[in-house]
Amino acid sequence: MTSGLLLLAVFAAGFAMLAKRLSSTVLTAPMVFIAFGFVLSHTGLFPHSSAEQLLHIVAEIALIVLLFLDAAQIDLRALRERHVWPVRMLTIGLPVSILLGTVAAWLFLPHWPMFALALVASILAPTDAALGQAVVTNPVVPERSRRALTVESGLNDGLALPAVLLFASLTAGVAEPNSTGWLLFGAKQLVLGPLVGGAAGLVGGTVLMWAKNRNLTADAFEGVGALALAGAAYLGATAIGGNGFISAFVAGLCFGHVVKGQCKFVYEFTESEGLMLTWSAFFLLGLALLPDALQHLSWPALAIILVSLFVVRPLAIWLSLVGTDASVTTRLFFGWFGPRGLATALFALLIVPQIDHSLAQPILALAINAVWISALLHGLSAQPGAKWYAARVRAMGDCAEMRPISHTAKPLITIDPLHPPDDQSHR
Repeated sequence: MTSGLLLLAVFAAGFAMLAKRLSSTVLTAPMVFIAFGFVLSHTGLFPHSSAEQLLHIVAEIALIVLLFLDAAQIDLRALRERHVWPVRMLTIGLPVSILLGTVAAWLFLPHWPMFALALVASILAPTDAALGQAVVTNPVVPERSRRALTVESGLNDGLALPAVLLFASLTAGVAEPNSTGWLLFGAKQLVLGPLVGGAAGLVGGTVLMWAKNRNLTADAFEGVGALALAGAAYLGATAIGGNGFISAFVAGLCFGHVVKGQCKFVYEFTESEGLMLTWSAFFLLGLALLPDALQHLSWPALAIILVSLFVVRPLAIWLSLVGTDASVTTRLFFGWFGPRGLATALFALLIVPQIDHSLAQPILALAINAVWISALLHGLSAQPGAKWYAARVRAMGDCAEMRPISHTAKPLITIDPLHPPDDQSHR
């Protein structure tokens, strides 16, 4: 165990030294750390059972921090003015993704129960904030597009969770399809989460600014306070039956609106912690789950994953943006850049104890294989895809993506997704 941790520490330090250079290539941190974890899984230096338990904790914390951090960087005024794209993708695109995903899964696994197929589609529907960093932090991508993708990836995992839990219970035979209890559960998840998050973000941001203006706190403590606030929003919503992930995202959104970029160290601190947590989560995924998942990668499972990436999401996003000012280029770009990551892995781990082993193991393997395949394909296409999209947008000139908003908006953060910039005044 000690030798394995030593290797991980040396590898992470070496990667950090090269991260700025690697960020300009097709290699992304999730790709590299999944691969490194997979390699170390064959050395016997890490006990797999302990790694799987640790993965659940680390991935959940990483997701909370990233949701809060990404949301805190969004210009809330600009989002209110131009919210059609993310709202359409969440309210239309996500349900259509689950519906189309269920049909696609049935085509390749017709002998499976329908609720199990819907469960697979629900697990594969949410996109990942961590894997999307290479695009949403890329300054060549128009701000409005980055903001839409950030909001979508921040909220769709929380919106998908009730569906995941519902279909898991139906698959296990412990709930009825018309149960009013599930309607109440879904309503509490979608209402209490935003309420707790909004209150936490507004109060936390106001108190922080009050303390800062009176010189009662310092940069280092502001960073600790921001992380604690993200955790409080998640735990507070969970304690009363709300969705913790939605709460963390809304808390970051309101917090960022209150502080308005005045607490620079808050963002720098959480970026560093968020990166380390993300790297650790993908490393543990490659270490603990990928070896077994690869052994269970069947042709039907591979077909479902590829159809989900290349057909289901692109078609769902295209349909959701019909009637908006999104160009053909934007619909294609949004449809492709919906990587599956930590949320997909977490949801699969969450439902495994609830359903029969004959279905649990194949579903978990399918989800983990979807994560590494998505990390590979979206990682390889992030840089060239962003450049292609930016070039097409510039060529269109007067398209909706480039129209200025009616006020001076605080730009989304344009940091290197793998390595904080040398110039700490970037905010």
